[in-house]
Amino acid sequence: MRQKVYSFSILIWVSVCVGFSQTPVGIWKTIDDKTGEAKSHVEIYNNDNVLYGKISQLLQSDQEKLCDQCTGQKHMKPILGMVILEDLKPYKGYWKKGKILDPESGNEYGCSLWFEDGKNNELKVRGKHWTGLYRTQTWYRLR
Repeated sequence: MRQKVYSFSILIWVSVCVGFSQTPVGIWKTIDDKTGEAKSHVEIYNNDNVLYGKISQLLQSDQEKLCDQCTGQKHMKPILGMVILEDLKPYKGYWKKGKILDPESGNEYGCSLWFEDGKNNELKVRGKHWTGLYRTQTWYRLR
């Protein structure tokens, strides 16, 4: 009996660890599509089982840079600290129906996130235009 309880406890612990490793919550390095250089760090966080992400560090730009291309409430606000990922909801092993903002153009796109082939340190981030065109980036986990 004690052996079964011990085995069950280990199984639960391993399941919890695997579950936590499959979350995009953390700090991610983004890569510039044009240069291939690291561009920024984005902190993805969970709020009531919905994911959001904000820029925590700019690697190629002045830390005081403002979003001059953004519209609405984000117009002329600092890019550092700006929420660029919003409302991503879990769905069958990935996150979807969110939005992503490109601070350089000020454009917003539909967004989804996922891991491929158990690569918990590489996050696929897809921005999708209403026309159906999309672009997928790979972000790399820092912590």
